[in-house]
Amino acid sequence: MSLMPGAEPYSHDGGDTGVLLCHGFTGTPQSMRPWAEYLAARGLTVSVPLLPGHGTRWQDLQVTGWQDWYAEVDRELAALSGRCARVFVGGLSMGGTLALRLAQKHGSRISGLVLVNPSVKGDDPRLRAVPLMRHLVPSAAGIASDIAREGVAETGYDRTPLHALYSLSRFWRIVGAGLPRVTQPLLVLHSRVDHVVHPSNSAAVLARVSSTDVTERVLERSYHVATLDHDREQIFAESHDFIQRLTASAGGGPGEPVKEGTSGG
Repeated sequence: MSLMPGAEPYSHDGGDTGVLLCHGFTGTPQSMRPWAEYLAARGLTVSVPLLPGHGTRWQDLQVTGWQDWYAEVDRELAALSGRCARVFVGGLSMGGTLALRLAQKHGSRISGLVLVNPSVKGDDPRLRAVPLMRHLVPSAAGIASDIAREGVAETGYDRTPLHALYSLSRFWRIVGAGLPRVTQPLLVLHSRVDHVVHPSNSAAVLARVSSTDVTERVLERSYHVATLDHDREQIFAESHDFIQRLTASAGGGPGEPVKEGTSGG
C-alpha cells in the first residue's frame, strides 16, 4: 500500500543528544516534520517513526491497536538509546500518550518529555458508544487538520476507525493510571482552544505526574495540530531550549551550531 504524500518517517543523524517525536492518532510524521527539521538543524539526532496502520488508508489502522503503536516507538527509543548519550521524547496528541507510556516504562533512560496537546482521557460523551458502535459501523468522521492557520492541512485520514479508537480509549486508562510514575522533566504546551483534545487532558497530566521540573505553556493562537499552526515556532524554540538546558545541567556538550541560512520555521 502506497503512503500518503508526506507520511514518510523522518530521521536525522546529529550529535549525541537524541529526540524521538511521536505523531498523533490518524496522523503521520508530516505533522512533526517541521519540528524535527528545526531540531536537526541545531545538531540533534532526531527520529519520527510512522506508526503502524497510519499513512496509507484508514482501513489499515482499523486492524491495529495501541500495542502496535507503542511497540514501534519503543523500538525506536531503543535504537536512539544505542547511539545517543541521552534521549528526549516529544509527542502530539496520542503521540503524547505514547511518550508518557515510554516514560513510565523506561524511567531514567528518558531525559525529558515535551508534550503538545497530549491525550490521556476521552471527554466526548459520544465515546461511550464506541464499544458497541464499533461492531455496527466501521468508522466515524475524521479528526485531522484542526488548525487555525489558513492554507495549512494535516496529512491524515478523513475517517476514524472505531476498532482503533476503542483500543486508544483503553490505552488512555492504562497511561492515566500510570501518570504518578512519570518523574522526568516535563514541558507541556497546550492550546487554549482545541477541538479534538480538551485542555483538561493537559491539566490532568500536570496534576498527576511526579515530575518536579515541570513547565507549562499555553498556546494562544493554535488549535489541536499546534506543530503546524501559528504557535509552531514557539513550540520548536521552547523545546530546543528545554533540551539544551537539561543537557547542559547533565554535563553534556552543546549541539552543533545552526548553519548559516538555515530556517527555523
